[in-house]
Amino acid sequence: SEPATGVIKNPAAMPGAEWFPGARLNYAENLLRYDDDAIAIIFRQEGGDQRQLSYQGLRKEVARHASWMRANGVVAGDRVGAYMTNMPETIIAFLAASSIGAIWSSCSPDFGVKGVMERFVQIQPKIMYTIDGYHYNGKVYDVTASAAEVVRQIDSIEKVVVVTMLDDSPDINALVDTGRDVLMSSDIEDATAPLQFAQLPFNHPLYILYSSGTTGAPKCIVHSAGGALLQHLKEHRLHCNIRRDDKLFYFTTCGWMMWNWLVSGLASGCTIVLYEGSPFFPRRRSLWQFAG
Repeated sequence: SEPATGVIKNPAAMPGAEWFPGARLNYAENLLRYDDDAIAIIFRQEGGDQRQLSYQGLRKEVARHASWMRANGVVAGDRVGAYMTNMPETIIAFLAASSIGAIWSSCSPDFGVKGVMERFVQIQPKIMYTIDGYHYNGKVYDVTASAAEVVRQIDSIEKVVVVTMLDDSPDINALVDTGRDVLMSSDIEDATAPLQFAQLPFNHPLYILYSSGTTGAPKCIVHSAGGALLQHLKEHRLHCNIRRDDKLFYFTTCGWMMWNWLVSGLASGCTIVLYEGSPFFPRRRSLWQFAG
């Protein structure tokens, strides 16, 4: 929305250099530039459940969650954490947070309580999204107790949003017993105001990723909105030649940086494809059959 006044400020500083000073933009606005019936997301869950979401539908859902976040005091710079699987609702929450300028961070449920705690305790999220559970390799895993343990140990978490994957009416008593405000994602009301996009500096923090944790506690790695957007657009359009009528798929969880890379495909207007579950269930060629 505002052009840069230069390319780089303090180029000799590391850290301290500032790219494209004066520029203003919003990452989510770039990913939601389309508002039509074209398919934005195709989602496939282990076991055969498949659904899709149009760009128009995606914008509507992002507006719903962003409106709720704003109404509950989320502002630019707050952290929103997710204990989620690779599904449309995770992307919706991410884009809702980034439309406000809140900083996103996600962990996959297979990390377990210790793995999530090592990461989220460092960033102190204000809101946490969690699923009720997931399927993997033909087995069912309930994560409400694990999510409750994380919430119980991080005082900064004020509200918890539960997204259902296993059961439309899951048992969330463990989460309720933490004393925090808990609500179902389906209970968030539709937005009454148009989707708003905070116009922020090029280097405003977009999300926090982490090192592997193999040499001590995982280290926080902050990525800027402008930097991530520019880098991913370069890779998608120039390296991969992605166009609006293409489909983009990468097998990943939302605890790996390739999830962030995949989501940015929306900026090119293509259809991104999500798969949640084991790549080898019920047979070794399941992913190839899905791709076909």
